[in-house]
Amino acid sequence: MSLEAIPRLPLGFLPTPVEPLDKLGSALGINLSVKRDDFTGFGGGGNKVRKLEFLMADAVSLGTKVLITTGGHQSNHARMVAAAASRFDMKAVLVLRGNTPSNYQGNLLLDRLFGATIEFLDPDAYFAEIGPRMQGHADAALARGETPYIMPVGGATPLGALGYVQAVKEMAEQYQRAGRRAPDVIATAVGSGGTLAGLVIGTHIYWPQTRVVGIAVSGSAVPFTERCAVMATAGGELIDVGRKWSADDIWIETDYVGSAYGVPSPQGNAAIGELASTEALLLDPVYTGKGMAGLMDIVRKGKIAPGSDVLFLHTGGSPALYPFANILTEG
Repeated sequence: MSLEAIPRLPLGFLPTPVEPLDKLGSALGINLSVKRDDFTGFGGGGNKVRKLEFLMADAVSLGTKVLITTGGHQSNHARMVAAAASRFDMKAVLVLRGNTPSNYQGNLLLDRLFGATIEFLDPDAYFAEIGPRMQGHADAALARGETPYIMPVGGATPLGALGYVQAVKEMAEQYQRAGRRAPDVIATAVGSGGTLAGLVIGTHIYWPQTRVVGIAVSGSAVPFTERCAVMATAGGELIDVGRKWSADDIWIETDYVGSAYGVPSPQGNAAIGELASTEALLLDPVYTGKGMAGLMDIVRKGKIAPGSDVLFLHTGGSPALYPFANILTEG
């Protein structure tokens, strides 16, 4: 089956622009651009919009009435699922890792405005309890006669990954219209892995000479390279790509997580300040700040050759800036 034959509901404001980052690129000795998927628009924008175009088509086809998902306090994915539920007359249930907050800021505020039901799980018990809790909400929906749809963290499924196969097709068309050759490297922050898996499939089809590097922003019980390889292979099977990926085919840098997922890092915070003050580009402390910090460091270490054409995928997340205002303005 072709990519175009997979059911998809248009949600995003597409295509999003590709913009130069001349000052930072010059300082790093590379030709640097940014793909502005923070401008996808729907529900506050970000990379989850592209995944949800495919996932919501599936949910709607099944007659879903209750969308159930999970993430951290400042989960962009949870915010987007809440927005999608509102758009399609569904109920959203968000089971989030973290203690009940004293106030609702950033994505948590938007979750509430979109009308989601939010449940908080103690961080120490989260990994043991999250599966049964989401299933419990699904069982309760079935008992009420409502069809539930459990969406994994980050929308990281083979079907969701197709959103970034579509994105690479879009970028390839943009570069061709502009008379530009394909970039040498695409870099992005990696949380749950679906975006990276889609980029891997997409570059194989449309930009076979382009390498994809993910900057991990969280730890993983299963190595990221293995998880993304499995997802890319399964996503490729949906559209008859005819290729399998192994962990050795996936490039992920894991030194830029900081102390934990969802906790700002000094390197990430520095990147946020530098990009805001020099390029007027807003990054966030959970994903893109750490992702950009990692990209800058691997360029300086020579893992990306001087003079390379590099495209940074901006996955959105600026609502998460506001809960961390005190940390970001220290000094």
